[in-house]
Amino acid sequence: MLEGKRILITGVATRHSIAHAIAAEAQRAGAEVILTSFGRIRSITERAARALPEPAPVLELDVGVPEHFDALRERILAEHGSLDGAVHAIAWASEDALSGHFLDASRESALESIATSAVSFKELAEALAPTFEPNGRGSLVALDFDADRAWPSYDWMGVSKAALESISRYLARCLGERQIRVNLAAAGPIATPTAGGIPGFPQLVEFWNYQAPLRWDVHDPRPVARAVCFLLSDWSEGITGEILHVDGGFHAMAAPFRDRLETKEHSIREEALTELIG
Repeated sequence: MLEGKRILITGVATRHSIAHAIAAEAQRAGAEVILTSFGRIRSITERAARALPEPAPVLELDVGVPEHFDALRERILAEHGSLDGAVHAIAWASEDALSGHFLDASRESALESIATSAVSFKELAEALAPTFEPNGRGSLVALDFDADRAWPSYDWMGVSKAALESISRYLARCLGERQIRVNLAAAGPIATPTAGGIPGFPQLVEFWNYQAPLRWDVHDPRPVARAVCFLLSDWSEGITGEILHVDGGFHAMAAPFRDRLETKEHSIREEALTELIG
């Protein structure tokens, strides 16, 4: 599916991240993969890069440093020539912007979450667009989490995801004439080190099991990774400005399946249900 394509993937912090699963599936689909990282976590990313089916180079990118975007583009053009696609898998919010602190989060924390998790997608697209031009087309994909609703404890990260969704549509509008597609993959909850830091995550996973028609394996990021590979491939050449939900169908259901709630095997604590659906 991705034979002969060169894909840049951000956000590979460890081999347990969704981004690492995307990199592995992209390589299995025939792509050449380049990763990015920065600062102290770069050595961790480099270890994760060696754990891929094929070791991948790691380039420097701290999205909090504007100059890094231009430097990344110039290095890609100089060392690799061009790209066919890129994946934005970067999201971060400080502790005081999560955990039910929506109202008392500082302005600085709120803006930093939006800048890191959403505005950086626009900056990445702007920087990398020239690297797609030698190939005449390209695909940009970002990882999303359903921003249609307010989730417990997600707070300013939820706002950041809503901004990401809007930014993706404007990018699709602006980059379409250059044959660059822009889409999001809205993933269900996956047990990653980052997710483990979100208060209420275990309850969210528990609730997901009662509402997703296909059920949902929180330990398996491959469905998300394969969907992203589809969006990176020529098989999605007519798709842009889209949000592809890879969540077992959770987003389309109005309520949990009662039979799952009532069985002993899938019992759910009343307080957890109350917390999650209000």
